[in-house]
Amino acid sequence: MPNTYNTYLSIGEKLDKNKYIFASFHLGSEGQPFDRTAGGVAAESSVGTWTDVFLQTKTSWDNLHAKVIEKDESSGFLKIAYPLDLFEAGNIPQLLSSIAGNIFGLLEISALRLEDIDFPEEYIKAFPGPALGITGVRNMAGVKEMPLLGSIIKPKLGLSSKDHIDAAMAVYDGGVNLVKDDENLTSQIYNNFYDRVREGTTRMKEKGYLGKGNEKIYAYNITASYEEMQKRAEFVVENGGNCHMIDILTAGFAAVCGMRNKNYGKMIHAHRAMHAAFTRSKQYGISMLVLAKLSRLAGVDSLHTGTVVGKMEGGKEEVTKIDNFLRAEWYGLKTVLPVASGGLHPGHLPDVVKILGNDLLINFGGGIHGHPEGTYKGAIAAVQAREAVSQGIRLDEYAKNHFELAKALEKWGNGN
Repeated sequence: MPNTYNTYLSIGEKLDKNKYIFASFHLGSEGQPFDRTAGGVAAESSVGTWTDVFLQTKTSWDNLHAKVIEKDESSGFLKIAYPLDLFEAGNIPQLLSSIAGNIFGLLEISALRLEDIDFPEEYIKAFPGPALGITGVRNMAGVKEMPLLGSIIKPKLGLSSKDHIDAAMAVYDGGVNLVKDDENLTSQIYNNFYDRVREGTTRMKEKGYLGKGNEKIYAYNITASYEEMQKRAEFVVENGGNCHMIDILTAGFAAVCGMRNKNYGKMIHAHRAMHAAFTRSKQYGISMLVLAKLSRLAGVDSLHTGTVVGKMEGGKEEVTKIDNFLRAEWYGLKTVLPVASGGLHPGHLPDVVKILGNDLLINFGGGIHGHPEGTYKGAIAAVQAREAVSQGIRLDEYAKNHFELAKALEKWGNGN
């Protein structure tokens, strides 16, 4: 049967939203008409190829071919509808191999970015989603309304397991809710994963920071080979830890789903290391919104999404859209706690909360450990900033009677 790329154009066709996955792209075409390239994206990401093939029956093509239902050459907007039967339930890698796979290598494409995906209820419900969600994380930490505060130990690499946990305990003693490994701390020779977990859980139990409903959270980075990730996850559980951290993009969504499907009942903290390789270009790649949707399907409980202020890229409109999605109802899947992390200090907290809201984990690295009086005082300063924001008091005013916050503002300023 004829199988040219133009046969994949179905502009304006009304389709049952329960039977299709809808993907929105930004497309640029070079050397070929925009329509043909648009049809090529639909063909090559579903059942088509560059020529007719004898095994392609009309029935299977009618039932399974993707359809270009909207396009705008001037803006590059492209929307493709994919029949649900193209996809295996509960399999994110297979989804990405289709709608974000070989199409990025097509010769005639000068730009291609996957901007958004809309899933039907049937596809979403094939995934368990987050185990705890925002409510579960808040209940664990005993923080009902205010933003949660977290810290990344700095320097991120080079500390021994004991020194690393000493810093974590100082953070907790100062009132901060969560400490996390950084993305590239796993199990180096100077800071072995198993030693870090053993030291951390022992010290936290001694302080009463585990197992009481308003406990402190430690996100141990279990990222490794899948077999080793499983060993590390189980070791955290056996020692009474409460959170697994995964570098979700470098580990891969198959690994994330695998860990969630083990039903450990622990918080999964998702670090998005490497995301900018996909998300930063507006011409090529995959948007952070798409990655956030896939992460929620995969079952993470918290996800780094951007700060708007601080050292990392990500504009207000983009980050708020992602955060609002993570907090919204989605066919019964639990919510995901957005994480603002990257270059933050206590002076940033009013703007972060004003822009991104209270259902948020705000992480400080250098903004705690770089405090002039050390880590413990830096943690206190972050907590004092949260108190001021929660009470509607200006930071400079609150700092008049709070030495630690005053020292932080003296060093870093009030908001920038």
